[in-house]
This record gives sequence, structure tokens and C-alpha cells, in this order.
Amino acid sequence: MDGYATISLPCAVPTVLGLGAFLKATVTGMRAREARVSEVFGDLGTPQALAGHREAVEDMIAVFGPPKLVAHDLHPDFASTRLAQGLGVPVLAVQHHHAHVAAVAAENGHAAPLIGLALDGFGLGPDNASWGGELLAVDGAAYRRLGHLAELAQPGGDAAAREPWRMGAAALHRLGRGGEIAERFAAQPLAPQLGQVIARGLNSPPTSSAGRWFDAACGLLGVHPVSRFEGEAPMALEAMVRAPRALAGGWTLTDGVLDFLPLLDALSRVDAAEGADLFHGTLIAGLAELAAWGAAETGLRTVGLSGGCFLNKVLTEGLTGELRARGLTPLRHRVLSPGDPCISFGQAWIAAQAAA
Repeated sequence: MDGYATISLPCAVPTVLGLGAFLKATVTGMRAREARVSEVFGDLGTPQALAGHREAVEDMIAVFGPPKLVAHDLHPDFASTRLAQGLGVPVLAVQHHHAHVAAVAAENGHAAPLIGLALDGFGLGPDNASWGGELLAVDGAAYRRLGHLAELAQPGGDAAAREPWRMGAAALHRLGRGGEIAERFAAQPLAPQLGQVIARGLNSPPTSSAGRWFDAACGLLGVHPVSRFEGEAPMALEAMVRAPRALAGGWTLTDGVLDFLPLLDALSRVDAAEGADLFHGTLIAGLAELAAWGAAETGLRTVGLSGGCFLNKVLTEGLTGELRARGLTPLRHRVLSPGDPCISFGQAWIAAQAAA
């Protein structure tokens, strides 16, 4: 099984499988105190990735034996979900961000309850909600949503992840400045109509996604208004950071809802270089306050950090330091990527707890 990562588990578990998500999909098998995580197969919408993913599932069953339980993403339309349901064994649907937090916990040998910040682009939540900026309390196979980032409209749905100017427009709309959209984004042919599209709620689903907050900042700062690939604009914004600093009054925290709308208002009035420092510094400070609030609510002092946004080193290093300064213990991925390649591992760990 070349290309597989082997991870020791904090306790013995029954034989289970995790089949991952949709993008950057992996397969994980677990038995006793050992887990094996496959290579990354990529987008399961492509025949080559899907074939490799299926072969990895067969390899895991050959090595570990028939699974007692197979875990898959909560999303019913993922190819990995359909594959799991077709194996003829019991299955468990696992919420995407629950899997993220479980993955970083198990990778660090942490089997006790913890809170976790799961920050990424998208994961299906209950009631078909679009999640992606989540504070969860996780206890094995159980989780509870403690808090989240405030929602922004996502005009055009998935198109907003490739065109950050759309999220910039959504920010202006929330600020009550929708009349500025057409002029500010005059280079975009759809800009004159987008304000009305958002106001009417047409193909503009609300999302708590941290990735879309990054895109909103990039859109307002003019950093890759239209990207060649998802994540290009936030990566460019990170590269501009020189000295992160928090904006006084740059966020609000109310009953677990963290809202960076004041920050976006400020970003609309500065250049990209200053905005990169302000955005990252304020994001770090606000998220640290959210985690500290969650710790006070639950009495849990360990904070797992997972999700694709933690590929951002400025965010990860800054938030790790802030959490430690508040007397909290951050857990970061050491072997696996914080992005979706770790999802199958988290799913399998949750399945192992459920099947034990």
C-alpha cells in the first residue's frame, strides 16, 4: 500500500472505514490501534480520481477485513457517499466539520472531549445549511455547534468561490452600501444586477464559510477579483502580510456568532497591503475571543484547529499563539493536511467511537 500514511491511534478500535468528502478525497481504514490514510485522489467528479478512490476502498478492506461501519460525508450527492451506501455494510453519515475536529484530535492522540475551530470553504450542515466557519464541541461520535461566523450571502452559489468580487459585493450589501456595487466593480459585467440579485435572495445562499469571508476581503481589496482557481485570491492576500494587526472594534461576538462586518467596512477604504495586515490580525484576534468564549461555556481547554483555511501559515501561527496566551491548548495537524485530505481519517475515528 505505497503512498499511505500510517497513524497510531490513542486507543484500540473496531474495523471501520472513512471514505472522505468530494474534493481532495482520501480513504482511511482503522483497526486496533492503527490507521492508514490513502493518497489524495482529488475531485471525485473525474473518472480517474473515482477509480483510484474505489481501488483504495478495496485495498483497505483487503488489509483490514470487512468493516463494522463505514463513514461518509453528510452530503447525499457525493460520489464517496454513494460508494459507501453501496458496500452492503452499515454506514454512518458524518458532518464535515465534525470530521475535521475529530481528525486533528485523533492525530494528536487526544481521545477526550474538546472544542474545535473548523474553518474552510464549504461543508453541508444540518437542514442543508452551508457551513464553513464553525466552533464545535466534540465528544467522540457526538458534536454540538457552539458558535460560527456570521453569515454572508453567496451570490451565484459556487461561482462566488472563484470570483471574490461577488463576495465583496455581498459585504457591501450587508453594510447597507449595495448602491456602490455597480461602480466599485464596474469591470464586472454582472455588477449592475448583482445588488438586486442579493436583495431578492436569488441564488445567493447564506453561508458561514470562513473561506468566503477571505474572498469578501479580497474582493473589497481588489485582490484577484476573478481567480483562476479557488483559493488563489486568499493565497495572494496572505503573501502580502507584513505585520498583522487587529482593528479595534473590528468584530462583534454575540451568543457565539462572530461577525467581522466592521472589519470589512474598514477594508473597503484601505489599500491591499494595509488590508492584508488588518484582515489577518483582526481575524486572529476575533477567532481567539470566540475560542475563549467556547472554552468558558464548556469548561474545555483544548482547541482543535482544522480546515483548509489553516493552510494559511499567518492565521495558524498567529491563532496558535493567541490561544496559548489565553491559557488554552491548541492542537494542529502534524501528519495530515488540515484541508479535506484529513476528512476520511476524522470520519473513521467518529465511526470507531460509534461502533465501539
